[in-house]
Amino acid sequence: MYYHRTIEKFILQANAHFPVLLLTGARQVGKTTLLKHLKEESRTYVTLDDPLLLNSAREDPALFLQRFQPPILIDEIQYAPQLLPHIKMMADETKKPGLFWLTGSQHLLMMKNVSESLAGRVAVLELLGMSRREILKSAQTFTPFLPSRSKIQERAKNQSPLSLQELYALIWRGSFPAIALSETMNRDLFYGSYVQTYLQRDVRSLLNVNDELAFLRFLRAAAARTAQILNVSELAKDADVAPNTAKKWLAILQASGIVFLLEPYYTNVTKRLIKAPKLYFTDTGLCSYLTEWSSPQTLEAGAMSGAILETWVINEIIKSYKHNGRKPPVYYFRDKSKKEIDLLIIENGTVYPIEIKKTSAPDKRLLKNFFALEKLKMSIGEGGVICLSQHYLPLTEQFSAIPISAL
Repeated sequence: MYYHRTIEKFILQANAHFPVLLLTGARQVGKTTLLKHLKEESRTYVTLDDPLLLNSAREDPALFLQRFQPPILIDEIQYAPQLLPHIKMMADETKKPGLFWLTGSQHLLMMKNVSESLAGRVAVLELLGMSRREILKSAQTFTPFLPSRSKIQERAKNQSPLSLQELYALIWRGSFPAIALSETMNRDLFYGSYVQTYLQRDVRSLLNVNDELAFLRFLRAAAARTAQILNVSELAKDADVAPNTAKKWLAILQASGIVFLLEPYYTNVTKRLIKAPKLYFTDTGLCSYLTEWSSPQTLEAGAMSGAILETWVINEIIKSYKHNGRKPPVYYFRDKSKKEIDLLIIENGTVYPIEIKKTSAPDKRLLKNFFALEKLKMSIGEGGVICLSQHYLPLTEQFSAIPISAL
């Protein structure tokens, strides 16, 4: 059964205006399935996972594109960047939209090649794992998240409350379609195979990593630090590698869509704010697997319970923007007196502050750090605490308890 993705309508819009569409994202998030579902019968599908086709694309890209005429869908374009200049020439010659659909699971590495070869000719969209709304088959109602009362009440319509057990089962299994949509899929088998494939394919192609066990140790150390302010030296120490190696390997995790860095919000007016980013895994199931939580129950009761919840919530909010074709306007806030706010959404010059707490009974005390936002000298919008409350509850005139089921 096919599950609709929110990003579908933006792919079709881009296809109507650009000669080239590039859909990026980590392995197994559903890029190929999505584009195969949307493609016309006349569009040829070619995967560069096929060694013979890959060799042809690398050795003679011009002949490859004569053999496979547009409209065409080329899977895993990062393996043959030699095709990009020829795609540019064909796009310039025909000047028609919708010629090439490309997918790639190493988006940051590819972007340099794409920006150099296809500037002004390519629409770049990013697909993440399944959002909760997509899993519930309400993809078309998955709009960009804002913590305003009207938006939350609209999102909460027809949404049943999410119990603690249901929530952590969702977090523990993760958002890759193959496992999120199949209760019979063995979770440990899936992630074990995923990590092995990742190490053998993406890591080796991005960088010559000779010691796969050391990289796996680094991957696990990074997973243990999800939702924490990034300290490369400490991460390197935990993984027993040199700091320069840790920097390179962290770039690999970003390039292949395994982690992202949430930047802090600061301006020239607020120089006393912390400027280091926070590290997050893009999939909580993979993160839980790497940190060896054997069940949703042990994860919920364990030391990472709050961090993994924060990771899941922020990922859901980011998906609500990226899957609607928008760059997420999200940051975190922390000043040098250690007043921290988990998430700021900046829209039209207004700051919407959000705390994420594992509680079903939030109170005003959880909002105390919001007063630190006055130093930003910006308009402060509605906000609140995303938590396990079953209902939307005002805490003050401006800030509220927001049920996690509204995501």
